[in-house]
Amino acid sequence: MKKSEMKVYKELLLAIRSRLRGDVYAMADAALNKTRAEASGDLSLMPIHMADVGTDNYEQEFTLSLLQTEEGVLGLVESALERIEDGTYGVCTECQGRIPKTRLTAIPYTPYCVKCASKVETE
Repeated sequence: MKKSEMKVYKELLLAIRSRLRGDVYAMADAALNKTRAEASGDLSLMPIHMADVGTDNYEQEFTLSLLQTEEGVLGLVESALERIEDGTYGVCTECQGRIPKTRLTAIPYTPYCVKCASKVETE
């Protein structure tokens, strides 16, 4: 892949990384650093209903699960940026074949060609 083409993908990956980092920090703050009253906006000192506690716990677990997914994608983005620096971006890490540009445009952080991605998914 030409350096000018890699530059376009690098800029795209940097934008994705920046957005994901912001999302990860915001979700971590929402899930871990706020009390129930702060998260729901409840300022009363009335006892908490058990259903409210269950809802709060569900929302926290859901946010943590999203956070884990976002961190995984962030790791893939970082790896793709490393491959750009190494000059191996656009090459499948599994079979060393070329990854089509249409796939890289759709999923710029993918380490696999379509064939290897489906093989890895089924395993």
